[in-house]
Amino acid sequence: MNSLSGVHVSGAAGVLVGHPFDTVKVRLQVQSVDKPLYRGTYHCFQSIVRQESMLGLYKGIGSPMMGLTFINAIVFGMQGNAMRVLGADTPLHQFLAGAAAGFIQCVICCPMELAKTRMQMQGTGEKSASRKMYRNSLDCLIRIHRKEGVRGINRGMVTTVIRETPGFGVYFLAYDTLTRALGCDADADYIIPKLLLAGGMSGMASWISTYPVDVIKSRLQADGVGGANRYDGIVDCVRQSWRREGWRTFTRGLTSTLLRAFPVNATTFATVTLFLMYMRENDDSMKDCEPMQPNLQHSSL
Repeated sequence: MNSLSGVHVSGAAGVLVGHPFDTVKVRLQVQSVDKPLYRGTYHCFQSIVRQESMLGLYKGIGSPMMGLTFINAIVFGMQGNAMRVLGADTPLHQFLAGAAAGFIQCVICCPMELAKTRMQMQGTGEKSASRKMYRNSLDCLIRIHRKEGVRGINRGMVTTVIRETPGFGVYFLAYDTLTRALGCDADADYIIPKLLLAGGMSGMASWISTYPVDVIKSRLQADGVGGANRYDGIVDCVRQSWRREGWRTFTRGLTSTLLRAFPVNATTFATVTLFLMYMRENDDSMKDCEPMQPNLQHSSL
């Protein structure tokens, strides 16, 4: 049992807890403004469960589960190496190291979220879809690659980079600032609640900082599902969304996202902390109270 195993288990727990909120978020972000299916977060939850069963909330979960190990390895490895290169442990360096980690992991995150989004949109409002375009997340990526090539499975890459790079920077910066302010020393009282609070608040801060970009990313990745493509690119998507819906378009699904962000990151931190406690009992060399920062679960933190 090692720390990477702990992070993987904690990340899987976070995906299980947060995926239903993510499904609601995506449905609200991409639904038609002319014929909306859902009136809000609660109505969306209620409608999916009633029309598609509880399993409808977990559509597309295979994709983030598959990419979890790779993303964690990339993020933690890159962030740690960046901090060693930068030297001093300062807030600015935490932001830069986090941003670098966020940028690099986009190579996995973008295709993963493309498959997740397509699966989440498949069979909307149907308990048993009469015709499924994709059998699962892997089949989704294979079919997209056959039809559109490498460019197809990287649809939304630019918006993913724009979201993930500053998003991870804000996350690591917020986590570092909060753990310092809360006094997360090895012998501090209430260490676990403090880490839960730091992780949850950091996740929320990260999402708020880049959320409008996530709306555009979801719309581009879902574009063309069940019909012709609506958008010619990022600028066209922003222009059409603003013209038809105004500024509110960039906050669609935000409530669900924030409801998901805190418990997902809190769950991840709690699991990581338990693993580190176990490891400390067997390895006296582990003295640091701060666990490795968990995945944001965009797919997400």
